Amino acid sequence: MAKYKHFDNKQMEFLVVNFKEQLVPGTFEYALNDIIENRIDLSCFENKLNNDYKGASAYHPKILLKAILFAYSKGFLYSRRIEYALKNNIIFMALTGGATPDHSTIASFISSLKDDVLEIFIQVLMICAQLDLIGGEMFALDGCKISSNAAKEHSGTFAELEKKKQKLKRVLIELIEKQQSCDKSQIDKLEKRIDKYDKKIDKITKFLDNNKEKMGTRNKKKKSNITDNESAKMISSHGYIQGYNGLSVVDSKNQVVIYPEAFGSGQEAQLMTDVLDKAKEISNKSGISEDIFKNQKVICDTGYFSEKNCEYLEKNNIDGYIPDQYYRQRNPRFPEKNELRKRKNLYTQDVFHYNEENDYYICPNDKILKSNGKNIKYHEYRGNRYRAKKEDCQNCLKQNQCFKKGSKQRQLFIIKKYPDKTYSEKMINKIDSDKGRDIYSKRMGIVEPVFGNITYQKKMNYFGLRGKNKVNIQWILYNTVHNIEKLVNYGGYYRKRA
Repeated sequence: MAKYKHFDNKQMEFLVVNFKEQLVPGTFEYALNDIIENRIDLSCFENKLNNDYKGASAYHPKILLKAILFAYSKGFLYSRRIEYALKNNIIFMALTGGATPDHSTIASFISSLKDDVLEIFIQVLMICAQLDLIGGEMFALDGCKISSNAAKEHSGTFAELEKKKQKLKRVLIELIEKQQSCDKSQIDKLEKRIDKYDKKIDKITKFLDNNKEKMGTRNKKKKSNITDNESAKMISSHGYIQGYNGLSVVDSKNQVVIYPEAFGSGQEAQLMTDVLDKAKEISNKSGISEDIFKNQKVICDTGYFSEKNCEYLEKNNIDGYIPDQYYRQRNPRFPEKNELRKRKNLYTQDVFHYNEENDYYICPNDKILKSNGKNIKYHEYRGNRYRAKKEDCQNCLKQNQCFKKGSKQRQLFIIKKYPDKTYSEKMINKIDSDKGRDIYSKRMGIVEPVFGNITYQKKMNYFGLRGKNKVNIQWILYNTVHNIEKLVNYGGYYRKRA
């Protein structure tokens, strides 16, 4: 029979640990420790404390910053988990010198970084620039939609929230009436339910009284959220979520993030100019370039296509590439898919016959579509809307060929005035060229690995804080972690130090 050496994993042993030896050159923790200790200026934190002569001593910002950034690099999002790691993980102990701040101290420190987190990001970006990690020739801008600490069930326009409140009131009245007629054994259960509904009603009432309704770009009422009104209900690859859109401008050479910012908006077109202007400012501060995008390539996705954005790119001498929504349909690389799209099309305007004398259209089933005569604006176009009668469409045998499922009647929007599309037309011609298609195909390889690293590898798939400012802190910190990893993998500096 085989003999094995004795082992007992319940055995306890005292070990002599040298914290410095735990930080091995070439690792993320070694680079992080060197950057925080020797390479960046944290004097911005000095003025926040006023405990020179009285009050308890505070944890040094270096300790807290190292703990948080290393925790984020390992996918530890919550402050309680960071607190546990500080007490049980030897690398965390080595970075903090054995300090063990509790979860409330960690959470409070993160929330307090509003004015300083971008300065930390800039200083890390400066190191990236010094080590020649930034090419400055091609950039990609895109957004990553992430759920926030707010339920989408608590979203709605003010009218929808008021309707929900009235529904809760009716349920509450029913419970109170039921309580008066039930026996004593059920009274306690009903009281808890009554209290629960009463709190829900009070929460909605306070929200409606203390907030203004959010309005969209076309003066359309937007959904508000009772829990976090700065977040937005948006469509993502995982369906509808209540959250924030984390935007990043990424350099193509090593996927270093030039500028990150989180927004409570799923629509990205109106965000592009603001983000690129701020990215210019950050690159100037970090010593990369005074005008980093001038005569350089900037690639954006379809969501950023608009006349205003195309005009901005041309007037600022930026070699921009933004495809419109029909870009793939015109792509000769996918002829079969394009034909399939054409076959799926419903009746188009050309099959409706116009009666000029009486100003109406006749559909393929000989029904009339009339206009109310009003000249309306739709997107950037002006024209008249013609509608068929609901009863004509509901009884029509051709409705499956005429309009999409869920519609009640067929409509036609007849354009009378086209907008000036000078810059958009130039962009469409540019993106449809062989060179344009080749450059746009590089977008995914530039920006998507950044989002994959942050959301999948680092597990940043949920914003634990509420409010745009606090969520933005988390987003910038995660992008800072991403850039520090680039220093470790491609910088060479930390391996030479070994």
